[in-house]
Amino acid sequence: MILKTSLKHGRYGYYSYRIHKIKLETLCNGYTSLSEYLKKMLKDCPDDYFQEGPRSSVLKFKVDADIKHLNHEIEIFARLGLDLRYYDTAHMNVQMFMLSYDSKTIAIEVPLWILPEEYEKFNELFDSKLPLTGHIDVLRIEDGKIWIWDYKPNAHREKYAMTQVYFYALMLSKRTGIPLEDFRCGYFDDKDTYIFNPSKINL
Repeated sequence: MILKTSLKHGRYGYYSYRIHKIKLETLCNGYTSLSEYLKKMLKDCPDDYFQEGPRSSVLKFKVDADIKHLNHEIEIFARLGLDLRYYDTAHMNVQMFMLSYDSKTIAIEVPLWILPEEYEKFNELFDSKLPLTGHIDVLRIEDGKIWIWDYKPNAHREKYAMTQVYFYALMLSKRTGIPLEDFRCGYFDDKDTYIFNPSKINL
């Protein structure tokens, strides 16, 4: 049921990209291009893009959005995953628990990129000729929307998580051709959840 590959992406080491085949087939009916992209990355990820250049996870500027702090079922999955301790890291425990047992999670550690020519403000924001890259922690289909989630221990202290996850949404939109209006974003830990609509952000 779970298809996986290991991606060697630069100085950040290996990423265990995984998709849940059955959930992908049942939940992505309305998002064919998303399903095709996720399956393609198992065998045809452009690894060279990930060796150098800017990364979404280390961006240190803020974006402005209406962010909501709320209780969400994803916190329960985080707690259950952390309690199991099957893997070496908290991230992997949460991710693998969700991929295995959450009916809405379709993929983890999803590789993404956006080229300078694909985003008009690229040079202004990143001052680089190399692609912006990243990896989505958890990808879910919820209420007909594509949800991009990032697990953040001590989420309430995060200053730039919204920036990171926003660019994940922008990159996945570019890779699949799906408009930002069909995406929702969030970051979480086992106690707190923060969500926002990426299509409402203007940079």
